[in-house]
Amino acid sequence: MSSPLSEAIAKIRFRQHQALSLLLYQEVMAEPIGQAFLSLLDYMLQGESHQTLQAYSYWFRVQAEQSQSWQNYLITQILRADNPFSRQAQQCDLTALNPSLIAATRHDLEILQTLYKCQGTKIAQWVQAIAQIPQLPIVWEDETIVVEKIEELPLRNQLSQSENWGDAIEAIAAHYRKYGTGKFAQSQAFRWRSGQLMAIANPDPIHLNQLVGYEPQRETLLKNTEFLLAGYSALNVLLYGSRGSGKSSLVKALLHQYSDRGLRLIEVTKSELRDLPQVIEQLRGVPQKFIIFVDDLSFEEDDDAFKALKVVLEGNITARPENVVVYATSNRRHLVREFFDERPRPQDHNEIQAWDTVQEKLSFADRFGLTLTFEPADQETYLTIVRHLASQAGITIDPEDLDYRARQWATRHNGRSGRTARQFIDFLAAEIALADQ
Repeated sequence: MSSPLSEAIAKIRFRQHQALSLLLYQEVMAEPIGQAFLSLLDYMLQGESHQTLQAYSYWFRVQAEQSQSWQNYLITQILRADNPFSRQAQQCDLTALNPSLIAATRHDLEILQTLYKCQGTKIAQWVQAIAQIPQLPIVWEDETIVVEKIEELPLRNQLSQSENWGDAIEAIAAHYRKYGTGKFAQSQAFRWRSGQLMAIANPDPIHLNQLVGYEPQRETLLKNTEFLLAGYSALNVLLYGSRGSGKSSLVKALLHQYSDRGLRLIEVTKSELRDLPQVIEQLRGVPQKFIIFVDDLSFEEDDDAFKALKVVLEGNITARPENVVVYATSNRRHLVREFFDERPRPQDHNEIQAWDTVQEKLSFADRFGLTLTFEPADQETYLTIVRHLASQAGITIDPEDLDYRARQWATRHNGRSGRTARQFIDFLAAEIALADQ
């Protein structure tokens, strides 16, 4: 007759076998919580009391660090999976996929559901029996699950209530087609660094309602972005104008305005522009829409980045994906530095078609479909921005005093601009808060 401990060992070995039998969703076990779970199973099978307790403690800790229970973690990994099934399912109908791929997916989903049913309390009981401790270890549980992405809620609820996750494959495939997979389903903003897309954990929180002034330029940019989101041909945009006029802030604010409609922002620095064709190919066929954001753009002579961006803007034999546009900001209208001694003179005997070279440089900005110009702020525009920001910050000082102090601040600091207005309001708000203490 088998003992309770031997029965527990058999169940643990079965769970381990299942976890190691995943065909497509192995990444579930590759993340810290999954790795800690496998390690715990391994030590429990070895029957090592001390190491089992340490492994359980670590598994508890990684759940606490991520504020995710084992059950919540498993569903999250399914919703954001990046594997052959999720990548293909987001691009075509389920009926067009290889039957073996579908069979493997059903197989994995059923395994993951079995692991999902392995409640934390049950695992804690196994640990208690193997480690021979008097009290049940504390179990990490989600009293209230905080859903980061509201679009995940319907499928999350469906899986938590389903009797067979394999039967939910159509709903899961539809979720991938609509919301994407992997990193693009997890994050909204990225930067390209050293050949990789790196997620930005805390994007700039600027919102459109915090920006005032330059309304015509803003409306044009919003309309172009709407074209992108609707699946129509959107234009690449150059935002040109004086420093501090809010060009970069306007582009960043688009992310918060439209992220729930699938917009993603990818920041590419000038030094990384040579990789732009590589970046774009990673975005082809993905359901989200992408703005490649290049801030403070300008080029020197014979700059490789100039050539790379030119290829992307003008196109080559490979068609540009319809879900990608380039939004760039610059303080230079013509983007490429030009010197007087570069201009052809009658006595020059170097380049026969020198004017062609000059015109190529000067016309580079024309390769953007839209050029939005941000003129320096006049005094009334500057004060309008100040009053708007003051209202949002809850500053209620006398309006005349506010205007006077704002003018003084601009004179003594960086001149009239949206950036100067923001710096003035931040300083004033801190000053008032400190005085009220």
